[in-house]
Amino acid sequence: MDKSRGNNKNVDGNSKNEQLDQYRVENTGKRITTNEGLKVANNDATLKAGARGPVLMQDFHFFQKQMHFDTERIPERVVHARGFGVHGEFELYKSMKNYTKAGFLQEPGSTTPVFVRFSTVQGGKGSKDTARDIRGFAVKFYTAEGNYDLLGLQFPIFVLHDAFKFVDSQHALKPEPHNDMPTASAAHDNFWDFVANNQESAHFVMWAMSDRALPRSWRMMEGFPIHTFRFENEQGKATFVKFHWKPTLGVHSLLMEEAQIIGGVDPDYHRRDIREAIERGAYPVFELGVQLLDEKDTDIFDFDFLDPTKFWPEEIVPVEKIGKMTLNRNVDNFFAETEQVAFDVTNLVPGINFTDDPILQGRTFTYKITQQHRLGGSNYPEIPINQSLCPFHNNQRDGFKRHRIDVDQVNYFQNSIANNTPGPTPQEEGGFAHYPDKVEGFKVKEISESFNDFFSQARLFWNSMSPVEKQHIIEAFSFELAKVDRPAIRQQVVDMFVNVDKEMATIIADNVGANPPAGDHVPVTASSPAVSQAHTPHYAFSLRVGVLIGNGFKGEEVRKVIDTLQQNGVFVEVISEKLGTVTGADNSKIKVTKTFLSTHSVLFDSFYVVGGSSDNQWEFDRYITEFINDAYKHYKPMGIATTAATYIEPDNLEGIVFARNNATFNQDFVSAITKRRFWNRK
Repeated sequence: MDKSRGNNKNVDGNSKNEQLDQYRVENTGKRITTNEGLKVANNDATLKAGARGPVLMQDFHFFQKQMHFDTERIPERVVHARGFGVHGEFELYKSMKNYTKAGFLQEPGSTTPVFVRFSTVQGGKGSKDTARDIRGFAVKFYTAEGNYDLLGLQFPIFVLHDAFKFVDSQHALKPEPHNDMPTASAAHDNFWDFVANNQESAHFVMWAMSDRALPRSWRMMEGFPIHTFRFENEQGKATFVKFHWKPTLGVHSLLMEEAQIIGGVDPDYHRRDIREAIERGAYPVFELGVQLLDEKDTDIFDFDFLDPTKFWPEEIVPVEKIGKMTLNRNVDNFFAETEQVAFDVTNLVPGINFTDDPILQGRTFTYKITQQHRLGGSNYPEIPINQSLCPFHNNQRDGFKRHRIDVDQVNYFQNSIANNTPGPTPQEEGGFAHYPDKVEGFKVKEISESFNDFFSQARLFWNSMSPVEKQHIIEAFSFELAKVDRPAIRQQVVDMFVNVDKEMATIIADNVGANPPAGDHVPVTASSPAVSQAHTPHYAFSLRVGVLIGNGFKGEEVRKVIDTLQQNGVFVEVISEKLGTVTGADNSKIKVTKTFLSTHSVLFDSFYVVGGSSDNQWEFDRYITEFINDAYKHYKPMGIATTAATYIEPDNLEGIVFARNNATFNQDFVSAITKRRFWNRK
């Protein structure tokens, strides 16, 4: 079986891939027809009155073709417009039966098909992948009990703690309405004005200014469904739960300069990265973790456990890994699958339920409105990518794009003609029922006072960062606020973030022309090492290494290095001045896959510098020197072949591995690639 296709099945053995097969159409080798099947004799020219005459209205083939094109686009998502989807499967490690009756979490070893969409928030469909932005991490489980959608971000917290302000936050984040700028960026007056005047956003903004906002790859990005959910087992006992997606490759990021350059040279960087990894069989894997909190233990925190602007530190509530998700199949058609997939936080299964998390509660209807607007009505669940694998029956009828042909006379409940069918399923037989929470209180438009701590976790996040991560946060604030035109807004932001760290705010103020903040320093003692990328796993597997090479290389030496890299799962690209092959001193040949002009240093994690001869040696050496300088500036490792020692001196620079007089060069180079960045480099 083709590894890129997969054949994922849910616990009943049903395959989403097999279900989609009935909708796949192969056009290669076929004759052109209209959508109604009429064969078309001429597909090159319109029907005219003479070769140079006017187009005739009788050419219905032309008008059908043109009108279909004119209506090909559907409204893009108002947020998360730019996204990319892939198929996969979820495998359960251990039974969660003691906590939940959700069917797909019962039997260890069982698998469930999934579809995952990664996305950015601020920019439109045509923006770039590498913007400093919020990223969506939405997972649709095709379970035997219906579709379950687990929607998350790459941050574990939300920008606000009440849904009423969500529209305002997104209006402020989006391009300013008077000029529709900037694209895919929060670096403008409106956003920072909103932040300064809605200070519950402080914690979220700290994450957004951190390296977490610039992932190296979706394959190396955590996912957090943010909200506090409720597990419920067969006995009716409830347990609060937060979900985590942990990438097995670790959590890694781009530098801000790299992200900005990549946005220009390859705006599809993240989608290209994940699609290529799947095509090569280097399937991205994420482990599903849960934080479980008994209802009687909710007072263990010094904050409200339902506050969506707070996370549960892993040092207090450990993350238990209960399964893994393997992404193993690319889509066949971007529009039919990725663009038409519809996620909805209310797509639940028995055993997983809502809590009084105010943002979660506020999202219960918005997804349906969005999908009905985008996808042409209420029948969007009938689109193939959205169809459940289990049968569905109800009395909902008609509407735009109805595909089902319901043959029953009865379309109402209760009834006697069909013996009250379709009818409800008792809870004890698997019917979904809301958890019987006790609710009391007056109707008020208020925010709980328990949510009014805006800065303690923002300080905790700052205190958890390594020195390098702190410097990057300061640089991000300085870049963003330097784009803000109004001095008063810059000053408000500086004065706000003195509540996180006075030294940080003072440096930012100096960088953006604001007055030093007047507030007092707030001592920071608590930290959560789990949120720092300094402690993440490191692997060379599936990192990208460029081989900078010309003619005259030492064939055996270079071949052994490339073989070692590939044996360690490294993706190797051979870069030279033109496509074709380069020839070694021993007459061996290596295929060139990229040219100096068609790629850029920021697209690679490391370089193997070989050098060589060229008809235009000065220009050849200039290109290699530029690649080396960029990689060095971005703290990346490099391996220097014996033929390339003159390109870089001296030979004791951190992260630069020389083959000259080094019997363990291959292993040393792989170790350097694994480390990824050498922050102490001068």
